[in-house]
Amino acid sequence: MTTQPTPKGMSKGTPKGAWTITFLLFLFMVVNFADKIVVGLAGVPIRKDMGLTPEQFGDLGSAFFILFSISAIVVGFIVNRVDTRWVLLILAVIWSLAQFPMIGTVSYTTLVICRIILGAGEGPAFSVAAHAIYKWFPDEKRTLPTAILSQGSAFGVILAVPALNWIIVNHSWHHAFGALGIVGLIWTVAWFAFGKEGPLVSTAAAAADEQRISYWKLLTSRTFIGCVVATFGAYWALSLGLTWFTSFIIEGLGFTQQQAGFVSILPWIFGATIVLLTGWISQLMLARGFTTRGARGVLGAAPLIVGGCILATLPYAPPGGLMIAALVIGSGLCGSIYVVCPPMLGEFTPVSQRGAVIAIYGALYTISGILAPTVMGNVIQHAATPMAGYMTGFTINAAIMVGSGVLGLLLLWPNTERARLTGTSQPAGTIKGAMSPT
Repeated sequence: MTTQPTPKGMSKGTPKGAWTITFLLFLFMVVNFADKIVVGLAGVPIRKDMGLTPEQFGDLGSAFFILFSISAIVVGFIVNRVDTRWVLLILAVIWSLAQFPMIGTVSYTTLVICRIILGAGEGPAFSVAAHAIYKWFPDEKRTLPTAILSQGSAFGVILAVPALNWIIVNHSWHHAFGALGIVGLIWTVAWFAFGKEGPLVSTAAAAADEQRISYWKLLTSRTFIGCVVATFGAYWALSLGLTWFTSFIIEGLGFTQQQAGFVSILPWIFGATIVLLTGWISQLMLARGFTTRGARGVLGAAPLIVGGCILATLPYAPPGGLMIAALVIGSGLCGSIYVVCPPMLGEFTPVSQRGAVIAIYGALYTISGILAPTVMGNVIQHAATPMAGYMTGFTINAAIMVGSGVLGLLLLWPNTERARLTGTSQPAGTIKGAMSPT
């Protein structure tokens, strides 16, 4: 395969200001996940105050994802033509305004509607932010900034949980929502002042120079399907962590709300370590000549299998420290797949189509966010005891993780995908170092 011409305005170096934008988008994801975690963190007080059953609370957790996928796809196509700077600004405003109705007395219906609106605003967040970052870094340097962006989720929980839990314990869960609305507006002001569009890729110039690939070919490629399936399993675990982890710590293991707040950050601390290590190891492997099949595909999918096997031991562990450790390590290993999938998709997706493809990828795997909280709520509701319900729910999670990891190992072959999609031959070693023109 001959190397595709570098689009006009493209540079192999990293432009000045790239890491400033990365930091701002990291904070963007911090706010994003703080918004997500608040319902799960305040789950027990919300259920008590509003008299909710486990099924109703599970449905509340799933409500966040009802428009999540749809908005991700719609906005994904929009950012193919509109600067990501303005799209990110609008998304942050939506998040912020969706939090304020919960400050006062609120009905279950209003709470559900606000979570649906919030999900619509947050659905495109990661894919748009990743698309924005890729306009600042050439392909061979994208894994580390993608890892940093992904870590906004972990740090959003690590930083927000103690503060939000203090508000919940000392004031009320209503005030926690209001605090998040204010923080979102602060980020919006900072982005308006300092946010910029990346100079490496001008979508219009790229569209004129590069060969387009039909969306049907892109979305049915084995690597795209592998990314969706593998991340589906990882996001199932993440969705349960967002909605049910704190409730499990309180109801299943007998911790207080204050104690549970500190325990709830452990999976995110471990997950942050896994994500950063994955980003670093992946770039190191690429620098040493590994194909992206190994440095991205295998490195991202294998931990899912290991994590699922660890999580499967949960029902056999005694309640307490060992059970928490199995849950933390098993679910935390999922983080590796988030780091490697967007760069893998970027290897073979034309620049002018990348925003939409990454958004559709995100929209599909986050369908597990609709299913996981509701499945857990139904299982708990109909189990002999809440603890038995939690164990069954986590066992289902383990099986999904292992299955998605195995399929990921079978399907993720990004280093040969562009040649296959374009019908061109690939000389040996062409993609050896993952120097994709996108």
